[in-house]
Amino acid sequence: MILKGSQRAGGAQLAGHLLNERDNDHVTLGEIRGFAADDLHGAFKEAQAVASGTRCKQYLFSLSLNPPIGADVSERDFERVADAAEKALGLEGQPRAIVFHEKEGRRHAHVVWSRIDPNEMRAINLAHFKNKLTALSRELYLEHGWQLPNGLKPDGLRNPLNFSLDEWQCAKREGVDPREIKAAFRDAWNRSDNRQAFANALAEYGYFLAQGDRRGFVAVDLGGNIHAVARAAGVKAKDVAVKLGDPAALPPVGKLAEELAMRQSDQLKRFIGEVKARHAQQLAPLEASRAQMRGVHKTERARLKAKQEERWQAETEERAKRVRTGFAGLVDRLTGKARAIKEQNRLEAYEGLRRDQRQRDRLISDQMVERRALQSQFTELRQRQKQDRRVLARDVMSALRQSERLKAARERDNNPRPDPAHPRRKRGISLDR
Repeated sequence: MILKGSQRAGGAQLAGHLLNERDNDHVTLGEIRGFAADDLHGAFKEAQAVASGTRCKQYLFSLSLNPPIGADVSERDFERVADAAEKALGLEGQPRAIVFHEKEGRRHAHVVWSRIDPNEMRAINLAHFKNKLTALSRELYLEHGWQLPNGLKPDGLRNPLNFSLDEWQCAKREGVDPREIKAAFRDAWNRSDNRQAFANALAEYGYFLAQGDRRGFVAVDLGGNIHAVARAAGVKAKDVAVKLGDPAALPPVGKLAEELAMRQSDQLKRFIGEVKARHAQQLAPLEASRAQMRGVHKTERARLKAKQEERWQAETEERAKRVRTGFAGLVDRLTGKARAIKEQNRLEAYEGLRRDQRQRDRLISDQMVERRALQSQFTELRQRQKQDRRVLARDVMSALRQSERLKAARERDNNPRPDPAHPRRKRGISLDR
């Protein structure tokens, strides 16, 4: 599975993000270890309080565990990976929390450790943690027989559709898959060999080349959103400069955004609004099915949890009855029977925890099969909508070009050029007089 980690502060914001059910189908707090608090917000506040006695600002280490699509990974498997990462990073014994997320038929986990060693009152140094996590991730793929992604192959190939958090949030505001934006820029870049060709290729997707305020080359879409060309196309800034030349030849981004806003007629805006409304209407039944499925799944999990707690209480009482008190208990301690009973109770309790965990994994696995079937319908619909947006972008570009041609024609009519067959007489002294 892919492992991505980062040192960070902001425990309150992180806890809110990890417990956010708005963007996830299900959120489960799997483990809190080493903290006095038994909730995520309290645990991270505790970590921050301990860190205040040091000079460390980034007192947490957050790690996401992302299995490949279709992989069936249990809670125990996630815990084993967390243990392996903990050992590789030198965080053994540190307080940690594990949160499980489920979204779009996929299950992943987040593990957060406190970096502060309470005995030494210093932050644990996590040198080269990215390389260590990459090596561990490659081992996990090979161990489970999963197909290695390009980023983990020995040749170091990178997926051009990787995107940052900023790009993802921008794409969410636009209502467009960020991979779609990446693919558009990459396609335009690959099939162009100069600035004009690249600008024309981008325009087919509804992006217009401009001179950025801070970055050399940017592109503006019809919604006024700005995209850095180098990042969106997945190329180096120096390669952009070689192919596109001097950005000063392009209109400033602010001026271009204003012109685009002015040039979009009411009819074009209505077309864009109609497409967005139609797409939202098409998604509504699937979103309703997703919400209904989420409610059913939550009810099933709550019912299982209640039954497991009831059984656990009964088994705990049964184990407690084995431990005799009074004179009989004294005899059991003297004969060693009490020790054997405690060991039996401990083993039964451990096996009971693992049994409950296996039951939860089976239920979640069955539910995820249903969720993936629904997700395939989402994927199919989004592919059709992607094509709709591309056709709309081309139609809008065609209309804008037509508007430019009409504008140029009006300017020629208002400012006619002099007829070369009848040149004006130059002022000066006439030699005929």
